[in-house]
Amino acid sequence: MPPVFSHGDLRLYLLSLLDEKPMHGYGIIQALGERTGGTYTPSAGTIYPRLAKLEDEGLVTKTQDGRTAVYEITDAGRAEVRERADEIDGIQSGLSDSVRIIADGVRQNVREAMKSLRADLAAAASAPVDEPPQQEDPRQAARAQQARAEAALNAFRGTVRADLRTHVARGGTLAAETVDGLQRDLDAASARLRAALGG
Repeated sequence: MPPVFSHGDLRLYLLSLLDEKPMHGYGIIQALGERTGGTYTPSAGTIYPRLAKLEDEGLVTKTQDGRTAVYEITDAGRAEVRERADEIDGIQSGLSDSVRIIADGVRQNVREAMKSLRADLAAAASAPVDEPPQQEDPRQAARAQQARAEAALNAFRGTVRADLRTHVARGGTLAAETVDGLQRDLDAASARLRAALGG
């Protein structure tokens, strides 16, 4: 999958977003997700350091609105946007191309999966009805269950990571007791799994 933004392009694109209107960090993350059709949603750890650098360069200012920091472009930032308008147009075109390539890849994967599914269904339909079911290879069954377990772990990790990042990006607090509780639950789940595996 090609990178959505080339080196240095994200910085300039952030400036162009702030040239449209002042925004808070989470709003910028949402805007990037919307403008890429959901194919690129950067983490707070990607966006906030770049905003801080733009602030250091005098291209944006940051003001507090309660617990939320709002970023606004400065005159110097607007001047850079005007001077580099052609580059911004190029970034936008490249962004559209990247999104299209990603979408094409997803469509191709779906087509291949559907083709494979149709082949499996056709094979199942043509199998003799009176043929006794074959015994499943225990190692193959174990590998299938291992894949299920790993998929569940990856889904859990992704969900928890996204929830934490979104919460913190929105200015939410994260108590040490909450993280300690999560660690205890994970340790307990790990212990149960080891016991079930005979470890």
